[in-house]
Amino acid sequence: MSLNIYEVSIPVLIRGLTNLSAIIEKAAAHAAAKNIDPVVLAQARLYPDMHPLTRQVQIACDTAKGAAARLAGLEVPKHEDNEVSLADLKHRIAKTLDFLKSVSVDRLNGAETRAIEIVSPNRTLKFTGLSYLTNFVLPNFFFHESVTYALLRQNGVEIGKADFLGAM
Repeated sequence: MSLNIYEVSIPVLIRGLTNLSAIIEKAAAHAAAKNIDPVVLAQARLYPDMHPLTRQVQIACDTAKGAAARLAGLEVPKHEDNEVSLADLKHRIAKTLDFLKSVSVDRLNGAETRAIEIVSPNRTLKFTGLSYLTNFVLPNFFFHESVTYALLRQNGVEIGKADFLGAM
């Protein structure tokens, strides 16, 4: 049995974002129960030179929607990066999930060999669809999802590995 690139991309990203949304929900409940301004959690950092939680979630969402769009040969949706609260982040995740769910299996036929180019001010990265997914998207996505988890855990939110992994 062979896997196609859809099976190892879109459902994996949907699951990760769904779990991330649930973790953000637990953070909001924690803030309410402890009378903590939720913006404090949204601005938490592991270290001063690292992005705050808001940016970690934005990058996880950008990585997921960028992957779905590029692998499907679609234009990457733009989001403003103006989230400041946990509620804003949940909305960002929901918009990203809606986009991912709109990408059909058929749109990714042949995506394994599709040429993908990521242009940034400092460099241009060139991939095939498969190498983009396995060497860039999935590690980047799970890094930012993990940092979000760590930030919330460090700030007392009662979450564990089961929350990160979600339903099996």
